[in-house]
Amino acid sequence: MTRVVLIGGGGRMGQALAGCLLDGVVPGLELAGAVDLATHENQGKDLGSMSGRPACGVKLGDNLPAVAENGDVFIDFSFHTGIRERMLMLSTLGKAAVIGTTGLTPEDMSTLDELSASMPLLFAPNMSLGVNLLAALVERAAEGLRDKGYDIEVTEMHHRMKKDAPSGTAIFLGEAAARGSGWSLPEVQKDGRSGMEGERPDNEIGFHALRGGDVVGDHTVRFATDGELIDLSHRATRRETFAIGALRAAAWLQGTQPGRLYSMKDVLGLEDT
Repeated sequence: MTRVVLIGGGGRMGQALAGCLLDGVVPGLELAGAVDLATHENQGKDLGSMSGRPACGVKLGDNLPAVAENGDVFIDFSFHTGIRERMLMLSTLGKAAVIGTTGLTPEDMSTLDELSASMPLLFAPNMSLGVNLLAALVERAAEGLRDKGYDIEVTEMHHRMKKDAPSGTAIFLGEAAARGSGWSLPEVQKDGRSGMEGERPDNEIGFHALRGGDVVGDHTVRFATDGELIDLSHRATRRETFAIGALRAAAWLQGTQPGRLYSMKDVLGLEDT
């Protein structure tokens, strides 16, 4: 059995991951530990009870080094602050890690790229198999529609508690659209519009973030031209969707050799377009 330790185990995703692990949704994985901030309201609670299941004997702690030896693969859905320090520590122990944390800085990503040479490391801003398939379709569509007069807009909606905007998944899809269009996303990204913006330029990808209710995740990439709209969309209805994808990534990563920063494309066996 591959032993899994959850970083950010007290949050919504941590509880979903624990529940899926305890239910054996992805065979060959077992819950070996979970950590979160010392101030988290769930500190000391049993992960089984937290996820609405019988007590499992694994309690939420706050000391990652203390449980590091218990795990083979670590799944990190915690807040992005401290991601570099956490991964540096795990790399010295020869551990593997799946990172679903969003809001990472360019410096964070640079560190992950460097560490991927010495530890099995997989990063994805969205662990859903469907979203990653959608990104491949978006890139292919953008490539096929390149220089044909189609404007690209990305809209997303999440629950009221989400902190970052646009979402990491929206940026992920925008990057796919930019690659297919032959653009660099930072050069064409436009976050929202207000006031006298003037006419929309040709080389632009617009992002629009909606927040409210308990929406798990709703993303659409729209290609618009005179007389035609093409929408490529994904809607997540359960948080377990992302948990199952992360666990599939953990199972795939175990035993994989380091060498580069892996993604869900590798798990799905998708070739670059």
